[in-house]
Amino acid sequence: MTAERLYEVLNKYAQTQGIQLNKDKDYVIEILEGLLTNESRYGYRSCPCRLASGIKEEDKDIICPCVYRDPDIREYGSCYCGLYVSKEWNEDKIKHQNVPERRPQKKL
Repeated sequence: MTAERLYEVLNKYAQTQGIQLNKDKDYVIEILEGLLTNESRYGYRSCPCRLASGIKEEDKDIICPCVYRDPDIREYGSCYCGLYVSKEWNEDKIKHQNVPERRPQKKL
């Protein structure tokens, strides 16, 4: 699969979730290329913004979409990576800020 094809798939998926992909498509494509690299490397699409262990069971919380996505979007309008965002975030109606890491310290 290519990053462009994955973009199409995830864009439709995001809409079904009531969220959106980041409006900066070039940025999104970079994230998606990282997801595809991790899929090739580990066999699953771990978050490219975090360090994966390579053990699926240990990384299941950071397999995209990660378990932290929804609370991040509710609180900050964006997930940790900035891949998934709220409509208001994409429309610049809320402040864009770095999303703090929610992953437990022992997994970092």
